[in-house]
Amino acid sequence: MDTLLLSRIQFGANISFHILFPTITIALGWVLLFFKLRFNATGEIKWMDAYRFWVKVFALSFAMGVVSGITMSFQFGTNWPGFMETVGNIAGPLLAYEIMTAFFLEAVFLGIMLFGFSRVPGWLHTLATFLVAFGTTMSAFWILVLNSWMHTPEGFEMRNGVAFATDWWAIIFNPSMPYRLVHMLLASGLTVAFLIAGFSAFRWLRGDQGRDVRAGLKTGLMLGAVLIPIQIFAGDMHGLNTLKYQPQKVAAMEGNWETDTNVPLLLFAIPDEEARENRMEIAIPNGASLILTHKADGEVPGLNDFVTPEGEVMHPPVAPVFYAFRIMVGTGMAMLLLSWASVAIMARRRDVGALPRPMLFVMVPMAFSGWVATLAGWYTTEIGRQPWLVQGVLTTEMAVADVPAPFVGTTLVAYLAIYALLLSAYVFVLFYLAAKAGKGEQIRLRVPQPGEAIARQVPAE
Repeated sequence: MDTLLLSRIQFGANISFHILFPTITIALGWVLLFFKLRFNATGEIKWMDAYRFWVKVFALSFAMGVVSGITMSFQFGTNWPGFMETVGNIAGPLLAYEIMTAFFLEAVFLGIMLFGFSRVPGWLHTLATFLVAFGTTMSAFWILVLNSWMHTPEGFEMRNGVAFATDWWAIIFNPSMPYRLVHMLLASGLTVAFLIAGFSAFRWLRGDQGRDVRAGLKTGLMLGAVLIPIQIFAGDMHGLNTLKYQPQKVAAMEGNWETDTNVPLLLFAIPDEEARENRMEIAIPNGASLILTHKADGEVPGLNDFVTPEGEVMHPPVAPVFYAFRIMVGTGMAMLLLSWASVAIMARRRDVGALPRPMLFVMVPMAFSGWVATLAGWYTTEIGRQPWLVQGVLTTEMAVADVPAPFVGTTLVAYLAIYALLLSAYVFVLFYLAAKAGKGEQIRLRVPQPGEAIARQVPAE
């Protein structure tokens, strides 16, 4: 492996590890706000118990996200100096906006959110929860602005090989940004929905069937059932936008080699890039044309259109994009079936406890299904941009550092070992917290009066 490939794998490993945690914190902050508002409105202790458990998960995920994000940012200098040299005038301010408008907001109010519920007035604790949730969303906004601009760059001009901003409004609201932002926020919501449902199911199977577990299980399944059809629609809109601006990516996603009409939808195939054809195809006639153009005889771009007369391939590697896209869609379909079946059972029998034990067992591994779908979608969109780092402006080969391949390989192995250890520890702690949650001493909270801090009352027994 050469330096370019090793550097791409290293950055891919770093961002794959990092994205797991913001995917949780973005939506979990809003779910915590929902729990808090329900407690404020009803005074029912189950909502505060749910808040107290899941705020621990939020804190752990937030810390992991911050640390892994710092490590990832170093690679702009160590592995990809050409990126900042060429587009730093645009990327630098956008990253600075994220720190100033989002990270500082989260950092200031996170302490109140985590430790202030019995030390500050109830309204202030609720406000802190809202501001932290808002901060995580703003952080996602700015990061996705930069990422979207790299896919569909607008509002700049090149001077002596360096990009200069000419229209910040066009940069921020570039053509793919709204679709990418909505798609990612919904992905975060689904990740958290199934995380909450999965660990609530785990607690239920262990005999912890308290009202807070019931509330968490119902909240997670209802949230998943509502968001998954919206995500399917948003994904379709995002795909149409990608077809317009990055047709080579769509061609790789569909495994389509020749531009044609009445293109079938491939459920399975083995793309052979050397022979430039697919093997062992299982397809639905006219499916790809119908989905992408909403017409059975619509034209779908082919990969062979993106090979220069000199034989230079200007489309992404086909197999990773093709398979990652199908993993994402398949995981989404599993989410749809599980959430809708569970909600139907709960609605008919009016009780979370009516869910069959086999269904609860399935929910436990599905707790991490959001991670699988998010990573598969991320690989689809990022590998699908190759060979470009900034579409039409900068290739990955132009941006990579001139570092000996063994150096990159050594640090890659170190990164992978550390990330495997940290991820194992993170998952272990989540299960430990869930197993311990029903065994500890229960702390009762009374509803605070206006302007009064939430008081702690130890049960008489």
